Amino acid sequence: MYLVAGLGNPGAKYARNRHNAGFMVIDRFAIEHGAAAFRERFQGGFVKLSVSGTDVVLIKPGTFMNLSGRSVQQALHFFKVALSDLVVVYDEIDLPFGTLKIKRGGGTAGHRGVASIVENCGGQDFCRLRVGVGRPLSGAVEHHVLSDFSAAESQALPTVLERASAALTDIVVRGAQAAMNVHNQKTGSL
Repeated sequence: MYLVAGLGNPGAKYARNRHNAGFMVIDRFAIEHGAAAFRERFQGGFVKLSVSGTDVVLIKPGTFMNLSGRSVQQALHFFKVALSDLVVVYDEIDLPFGTLKIKRGGGTAGHRGVASIVENCGGQDFCRLRVGVGRPLSGAVEHHVLSDFSAAESQALPTVLERASAALTDIVVRGAQAAMNVHNQKTGSL
């Protein structure tokens, strides 16, 4: 069984923000795999489904980004999922918009949602699906991630989400390493 956590901030105010890329990927994945509606639990929303015979629990923490680990830890404990079977999907400013990177373990690169998961879940040995949102040309990073995608990015976003959902499917069906071999080669922005 995999636990897949998409990171973001709850509420309509943040729905189209770059920081909500994780929520967007999880929603796309859930639709593509015919998941039921998300139910409230674990300080967020979750749904359980099967993907090619593999049980998958999707969770969208409702704790706001910086406290994501609280929600994820509760779900890990309840479903008895090992940290190594956790996949975290989130926005990455160090990747150009449209770039996807899968990685196992590593640091937090200053991402407070990932830092909260490391702190609350007992380590960093989990899989990450990073969705590139790019760095701002000027101004604060916080403003950049808490603002909506540009008009051009919004046009390309459905394709990015489709590719991210396909990468996530490969992670849970074929494993992280096999998914890396395919999806980490697709670089560049759209």
